[in-house]
This record gives sequence, C-alpha cells and structure tokens, in this order.
Amino acid sequence: MVLDFFQWAGSIGPMDLHTKYPALADLKSHARRRIPHFVWEYLDSATGSESVTRRNRDALDRVLFRPAALRGEIVPRLETTLLGRTYPVPYGIAPLGMSGLVWPDAERHLARHGARAGIPYALSTVATKTPEDMRGAHGDQGWFQMYPPRDADVRRDMLKRAKDVGFHTLILTVDVPAASRRERQTRGGLVQPPRLTPRLAAQVALCPTWAMGIMANGMPRMRLMDSYAPKQTGTLPSTAHVGYLLRAAPDWEYVRHLRDEWDGPIVLKGVCEPEVAAKAQNEGVDAVWVSNHAGRQFDATPASIDLLPDIRAATDLPVIFDSGIEGGLDILRALALGADFVFMGRAWHYALGALGANGPAHLHDILAKDMMSNMAQIGATSIEDLSARLVHKH
Repeated sequence: MVLDFFQWAGSIGPMDLHTKYPALADLKSHARRRIPHFVWEYLDSATGSESVTRRNRDALDRVLFRPAALRGEIVPRLETTLLGRTYPVPYGIAPLGMSGLVWPDAERHLARHGARAGIPYALSTVATKTPEDMRGAHGDQGWFQMYPPRDADVRRDMLKRAKDVGFHTLILTVDVPAASRRERQTRGGLVQPPRLTPRLAAQVALCPTWAMGIMANGMPRMRLMDSYAPKQTGTLPSTAHVGYLLRAAPDWEYVRHLRDEWDGPIVLKGVCEPEVAAKAQNEGVDAVWVSNHAGRQFDATPASIDLLPDIRAATDLPVIFDSGIEGGLDILRALALGADFVFMGRAWHYALGALGANGPAHLHDILAKDMMSNMAQIGATSIEDLSARLVHKH
C-alpha cells in the first residue's frame, strides 16, 4: 500500500522534487518566502522566549537507536492500526487554527490528501472552513477537533454538524484554558478577524501566489465560530479570537457530556500528566494525545517526548503524539517510546506554502521514505521492532 502511494505521489509533480526539497527544512525555507511575514509569524511562532521549541528539538535528538549489521535485506512495513482502523503509515494531519490563512483553501487541500493517502485529517473548530464546507473532501478520514463551547446547545449543534458530514473521530483539546500571549505573533500584526493594514498589505504584495489564492477564496475567518458568535465583537487580539468568547475550560464533567453526545471515538489532546491519561481510561475516552501544543501555550512545559514514556505506562489506551516532529526519524523516536500514532500540523502547512496543492504528497513521500531508510539502518522491519533498538542510557 505504501509503494502504491509512492507511485501516485510521483505522478503528480516533477521528478526533481526530492533534489530541490529533500527534507522538511527545505519546504519550510521555501514556504517562508511565499507566505506574508505576518502569517508566517502566526504559523511558526511559539510563546514567551520560545524555549519549548528548542527543548522539543533537543529532547528528540537525545533519543538514539543502535545501528544493526548483518541482518540481510530489510524491507520495513509502516502499516499500523489505530482506533480500529488500519493506516498505511503511522502519521496524520493535525488540526491547525486558521489553516486557510496560512495557505488559501488549505483545509480542503489537506483533507483531499488525507483521503487519497488513507491517513487522518483533523479539522479545527477555528479553521477557516465549516464542517459543511468540507463535505466530500476528507473521504472517510475526517476527525473533528473541538475547542469546547460553553453553551450546551452550541456544543450539541457543533457535534451534529460534524457528524452529519462524515467526521467520525472527535478530538477535545484540553490544554488551552486561556489565551496564551504569543508575543512574536502579536508583533507580527495579525488581528482577529484578519484585516489588511497598510503594513500588512505591503507584505502581501511580496507574495502574489498567496494573495491571488486568498482573493479567490475570500478573506479567511473562523466561519464555524462566526456562526455562533455575537454579531458585534470588534477587533480582537490575534491570541484571543472570537472562539474565546464562546469557549469553556473543560473538566471531567464536560468529557462525560461529550461521551453521551458523540457516537464515535473521543480523543483528549494536550495530555501531559500520567494521572489524566489513567483517569481517561475510566471515563470512556478512546485515546490520549500527548502534546505541549508545540510551545504555543506555555513556555515552561517539558518536551513532549520526555513526557511520553510515563503517560504510556499509565494507560492501556492508544497514545497519540505531536510537538517538534521534523522528519521520519522523529516519528520513529515517538513510536519507539510508546506512541501508537503521530500527528503533525505545521509541517503540512510548510509543504503547502512551498509547493501549493502538490506539497502534502511530497511531504508524505519524504516522511515515509525517511522512516523506511532509518528502519533499515537499525534492523527494524515493523513498528513493533523499534523499542528494542533504542539505546537506553544509564
């Protein structure tokens, strides 16, 4: 199945993509030149001193594998099962707020890629498309991420809208009790809802492909949240968008309401505490998602990869992972330490910014081939072999 995907991916673009853009870093560098600066600061920034970005990277680099010799030919298999579904690769497309601001029509580009490649695509509550806008785009791969509305009627209506258009797995984000400061993003000049000041218009003029795409699709807004929000909200800071006017900080009672109202798997995203993972198993939750929000919420959080082993030990539920992933080797590191599946958000948007609609398939190709190359180096033929190849430090 993976080889079939490579054949499909290779047919959609020039064969020199791996020469020009052999790594995610190359896509990121090219995307930065094609996306206006204020949008880039929204996508690429964290909060505070952004120390979590460095901490995530350093911690991942400390996870080492023992190379293997004399194993003969290694043909790695990347297939995995999550929440009763089999996927050709162990990674998916994470939700990202205002996705369509980063690249025009990003939500539908990414959903279509997920449908073609057979991997999960997650739509954010604060995306620029409503669930109805996504009808048919995500195939059978749609996950819906919820920032929890305070009003129970809004919550039930939002769940119904997602379910009616085929989203089958619900993600409850639990690590955003309040707006973070995101100083770099604020300095970039973005406000909510987005509007062009002379300063920002000058940046847009330098990115004609982005500008023409935005013109064709309309000014990005959080359209799902707009449909429930008060008509007059004024201009909000970029870190306290319209969603915060409706949002609650969830607790276990909120999780129980969702379990009663949602017919399908429920995933808690943003779990950093083993005791939360353990309790989730008794509250009808189907998976936990280890994440430090890639440093966008709290600057003093540990690296997500350092939190993963204790959370894995605390629960029998499937464990999903994100934060700091920059390539196939990082995916292997997370899987070896106990993750069942890995999601990325920014990476797919770097790919869109660099190559437009062809970007996601090329990134997918990079990730899968990188995983298989590194698995061959350590003598792992399947994901189950990874943990035995770890170098355990004393």
